[in-house]
Amino acid sequence: MNLLRREWRAAFAGIAVAALLAATTAASAQAQTPAPGAAAPAPAQTTVERNAKGVAGKPIQVGIYLNVQSDCSSGPLPAIRLVTPPGNGTVTIKRGKVSATNYKQCLALEVPGFIAFYQSKADFAGTDTVTLEVKFPQGRTEVQRIIINVGVGPAGQKI
Repeated sequence: MNLLRREWRAAFAGIAVAALLAATTAASAQAQTPAPGAAAPAPAQTTVERNAKGVAGKPIQVGIYLNVQSDCSSGPLPAIRLVTPPGNGTVTIKRGKVSATNYKQCLALEVPGFIAFYQSKADFAGTDTVTLEVKFPQGRTEVQRIIINVGVGPAGQKI
């Protein structure tokens, strides 16, 4: 069991997985349902700060966004918006399949997801920052501030 956990952690090391379990959200949404005639509560918004590192001019994976339901199937994917673009590179979002083992109550799963990549200018070395807003289908919003440390790599400089 510990070996499987270590393999999962190694597979996702340095990657933030923003996952939403529909059953948990549905239960909390029911608990927060306003009485008839009462104003609806504002959707929850959280701010998260994360780090990534990589080589200049190469794609650096900075996030994975998916929606895993309680039956281990995929739910609707979140909407992702670029709030603050990086000063020395670009951010792209690609659609892909995410495989994981021992994730929450799911022993093995493969679901669609969005994968965010940052790529710096070829001659850039230093720190860059990007801010993304992730809106999940059930109303929760997460603002992610991602700090990327970029090194030269092939020239021998450590990143």
